[in-house]
Amino acid sequence: MRTIKSKVFSPSIRITILMIIITGVAYPLLVTAIGQTAFPYQSNGSQITLDGKTVGSELISQEFNSTKFFHPRNSTDSGSGVDPDITPTDAYSQIPVISNATGIPANALKTLVELDIERNKDTNGLFFAPDYVRVLNLNVELVKQYPDIYNGVSIKEVS
Repeated sequence: MRTIKSKVFSPSIRITILMIIITGVAYPLLVTAIGQTAFPYQSNGSQITLDGKTVGSELISQEFNSTKFFHPRNSTDSGSGVDPDITPTDAYSQIPVISNATGIPANALKTLVELDIERNKDTNGLFFAPDYVRVLNLNVELVKQYPDIYNGVSIKEVS
């Protein structure tokens, strides 16, 4: 009776252990190695740095509390609440508030938005892709171009 049970269960136990090793260890290590080799920027979270500090990810939205910055979509307008981009119309609608808070001319802010839209078109590479503005990229550009205005106001540092 014991030999029959061991003959029946032994192969299934071996297969189970083998599948755990393949699907639980080998496959994740292989996928990670391929991702790190072929797409290191994306695999590491597409992190954006400012002055040597990581301030966020291109892939995940973050909240900005100051009226000196552009703001992402409300979570009620976005299914996931983590979309990193907004429509150009939404970005243009925020320009008067930012201009009043910072003193930066509205035309300069409009130009920054338009430049971000163009960069995203080039990066996206799709002819019929919708226009969008990356909020974090735009805010990092504001800090870089207007350091006197943004002195002491920082984009949250990501740990």
